[in-house]
Amino acid sequence: VTQFRMPEDFKSVLDKQVVGPSTETFTESDFPVQSFKPKVQIPFERLPGQSPRKVEVERRRRLYLTFDIAELLSSKGIDSNELMPRHYDPDNIPPIEETKDSVFPIYLPLKVFDNDEYDCRTPEEWISLGLEPGSSDRKPVPGKALLPTDDVLGHEDPKSQDLIYEWINVGVLDYDKETELYLVHKTDKNGLVRDEEGRPILNGGVTAEG
Repeated sequence: VTQFRMPEDFKSVLDKQVVGPSTETFTESDFPVQSFKPKVQIPFERLPGQSPRKVEVERRRRLYLTFDIAELLSSKGIDSNELMPRHYDPDNIPPIEETKDSVFPIYLPLKVFDNDEYDCRTPEEWISLGLEPGSSDRKPVPGKALLPTDDVLGHEDPKSQDLIYEWINVGVLDYDKETELYLVHKTDKNGLVRDEEGRPILNGGVTAEG
């Protein structure tokens, strides 16, 4: 029966078959799939006529992906580069016209206004999103951080007038309860969290060498 004979280039035949759009992720990522899922307060058993829980989670995930913190702040007239306090330079005080009737520089850090009362997850819950079932490795969790574009000068003097701060995609590696600070690592141009040798950064935390 020759009509059931498999063609020699069967793989190329399958590659040409395009059924339609798919939700499968084809791009390489160092972030776990569950780290992108939003937390919803919806029962697992839904009444007839109501959207299933999985559908509601997917809807919110796509909605949250459309939000950009830099654009949201800009729409309110907030310059993200001015959120970081800088050294006061009395020799270069800008005119009142440029400072909107205020000659005083920004001097209060963001942590003064930090309020976690309405956070949907605790820091420990955020970090635990990097744990995949059946694995002891903790992968980074995706996030955005206000960081200087110049890494060298940013480490030497975070309040330098020469620095430019932007919201940058990062992988959250660890959280310190005492300082209430997160340890993050910038993603590369492909959106991956890798070390200098191209290996994925896992488990987070600070090593014995610092």
